[in-house]
Amino acid sequence: MKKSVIIISLVIIALVIAACSTVPLTGRRQLNIIPTSTMLSMSFQQYDDFVKTNKVAEKGSQAAMVERVGQKLAKAAEDYLIEKKLKSEIKNFDWEFKLIDSEEINAWCMPGGKIVVYTGILPLTENEAGLAVVVGHEIAHALAKHGNERMSQGLMAQFGGMALAKAVEEKPEATQQMWMAAFGLGAQFGMMLPYSRLHEYEADELGLVLMTKAGYNPQEAVTFWERMSKMGGEKPPEFMSTHPADDKRVANLKKLQSKMEKYKPQNATTHHKKDEGGKDEDRR
Repeated sequence: MKKSVIIISLVIIALVIAACSTVPLTGRRQLNIIPTSTMLSMSFQQYDDFVKTNKVAEKGSQAAMVERVGQKLAKAAEDYLIEKKLKSEIKNFDWEFKLIDSEEINAWCMPGGKIVVYTGILPLTENEAGLAVVVGHEIAHALAKHGNERMSQGLMAQFGGMALAKAVEEKPEATQQMWMAAFGLGAQFGMMLPYSRLHEYEADELGLVLMTKAGYNPQEAVTFWERMSKMGGEKPPEFMSTHPADDKRVANLKKLQSKMEKYKPQNATTHHKKDEGGKDEDRR
């Protein structure tokens, strides 16, 4: 091997090591070669474009529920960051919660706290606590910077570690597809980039922490994923494509329940169910 090649390889390795960050829940080292400012700028642009070209449900009880659940979980997320001595990260979140009128069974969260829930998933969440499972899971991916990690891995694999801004300039279509796939919107482009099993387990646990801190019963996560695991067919919902549900996941969620006791607020946990009239009521 030529000396110049060795030097270049060592430089690349050094850059990769320097670009590593830490997942707050697990302490796992992850590759993040994209500056936060770049991720946020692209995220806000993509989110604004999405909202402008899709039907947003701005009124009604379902939209109000998405906003209510989102705000509770956002507060829990910020409290969690403070507890983990990551208060400086809070400034990177400008929370927004949108309900999209679509039969698609999906939900996602972009960097910066831009969260979308599709009406198609609400029959499966069944209640407010079920929705907290979904939104909490998506926020967890954002807190753990899983999207940045996947984009970084994609840039390294496809473009040799090219800077995101340069990739957008020189290969806009490929970069756009990578971005949309990384954050669960890949179906629009005929592709999907599933989260790894490691990412999913991290988001499962952190999502449980967030919903518990927000006052929801973490047991609802078990029942929700049990419902999801029963959904089959040749083509599963997009939410299932990026969030594989299986017996191991449900078993892991059951094991995590005891760890959630320390995250429960002092007041009694609120669990939402449907009363006989079909309205949400609190069971404390």
